[in-house]
Amino acid sequence: MSTTTAAAPPGRKREAEKPRTRASRCAADLLLGVFLLVGAATLSLAVGARQIPIDQVWSALFTPSGTENDAIVRDLRLPRTLIGAAVGAALGLGGAVMQTLTRNPLADPGLLGVNAGASAAVVTAIGVLGITSFTGYLWFALAGAALAATAVSALGGGRWATPVRLALAGTAVNAALFGYANGLSLWHLSTLDEMRFWSVGTLANREVPLLATVAPLLLGGAVLAMALARPLGTIALGEDHARALGTRVRRVRVLSVVAITLLCGGATAVCGPIGFIGLMIPHAARALCGPDPRRLIPCCAVFAPVLLLVSDVIGRIVMPPSEIEVGTVTAFLGGLLFIHLVRQRKVAQL
Repeated sequence: MSTTTAAAPPGRKREAEKPRTRASRCAADLLLGVFLLVGAATLSLAVGARQIPIDQVWSALFTPSGTENDAIVRDLRLPRTLIGAAVGAALGLGGAVMQTLTRNPLADPGLLGVNAGASAAVVTAIGVLGITSFTGYLWFALAGAALAATAVSALGGGRWATPVRLALAGTAVNAALFGYANGLSLWHLSTLDEMRFWSVGTLANREVPLLATVAPLLLGGAVLAMALARPLGTIALGEDHARALGTRVRRVRVLSVVAITLLCGGATAVCGPIGFIGLMIPHAARALCGPDPRRLIPCCAVFAPVLLLVSDVIGRIVMPPSEIEVGTVTAFLGGLLFIHLVRQRKVAQL
């Protein structure tokens, strides 16, 4: 006795293969990102004022013998690399969420006033309260970033905010807060000296305890960003379409602002304002894995640390024995990308 099985229609077979193809592509993109991240971290540990061979880097990490190279790798470069990886991931996630939320490919986490709020708060802490330690800056920077993002969200309409109103409100708040920070810095020369080092954006002289302090905020923002990937994908298709699919648009918008504040506020508090990472990485990831936030957001979390660590390495080797701060390097690279983007015809929205 024989049985026959009806063959599935070709159209249905192709539809069944699509999710599997997308999943494998996403896994391949993430694997590539992890591979590049390991390479960038290795460069960050090996390259600097003193070049350390790769085998000695691994020896310093896993079988230290107390040599000078071991001390350089473990005490100086390893904290810098860990902080760079965490801050890069936070800025990449924040940029991906921001661009998807506003449907604007030129959007940057600073658009919500995060950098300006943190800078204004740090200037106030230094010039008015006399706080000069990085630990003291930390909480003021976090509070300033949160207050500025809240103000932008409220001025943009709160629950009824639109991408255009958010952008206009962010521009206004940024201008006001940066004006206040610059004015107070010029009024107090000691404040200008302290602020100048913090505001350039750097990974140098940052210690792991600072990262440990903000790690819960960064982790919470990362988890929230990942959880918002699916509803953000529906919003990217248009708010009316998202509502028809059951997405609570206002709730997603508010939670997205919270995620951006946690991620970028924590990163700015630790390293100062490092610009353009949140602008560049989503574009590169979008070209690689497509615009779907379910793939875009995880890819940004992996590829952004690669760019930040490589930029930091470039800053160490361009003008030896001096260093160019990583914020300056990313600003130069981001400026070139920004010029390219504004020259494109279809840049109004994603």
